Amino acid sequence: MLFLMNDVMLSLDPAELSPPMARGQFAALSIQAVSRLGQELYAAEPLLHLKAPERAMRLAALIIAKQPTINAALFIAPSRGCQPEQVGFRYAELGLGVMGSLLERQNSGALTNAEADRQVWRRLAA
Repeated sequence: MLFLMNDVMLSLDPAELSPPMARGQFAALSIQAVSRLGQELYAAEPLLHLKAPERAMRLAALIIAKQPTINAALFIAPSRGCQPEQVGFRYAELGLGVMGSLLERQNSGALTNAEADRQVWRRLAA
C-alpha cells in the first residue's frame, strides 16, 4: 500500500499495518489523537519522513487504520522543538493515477517538495 508523507512515497506492507498495541487501546484512539501524535513527532523532528522513515511509516499505518481512505498526509513544523500545536497538518485522499505518478517520479529521483506540492498540496500556488 502506498502513502504520501509530505513529499515521500512510503510503501507499507498491509500485513504490518496493524498497530502494535492492544486492540482495546487502539479502538479507543481517535483520528484526532493520531493527528496529535503526528504533530508531536514532527515538532521533535520536522524532517521525520526523511530522517526516521520507519517512524513515519508507523504514523502512516495509524492514520490508515483510523481513516482507511486517507493515503496522504502533510505535517509542517515551523522549527525543530516547536510546540506541537504549531505543527500544521492536512490529509488527502489521492487517486491511483496521482499515486502512481508520484511513485514513478520518486523512483526516477524526480519527486521534489515542489512537485509533491504542485500535484497534491498546492501550498505554493498563487
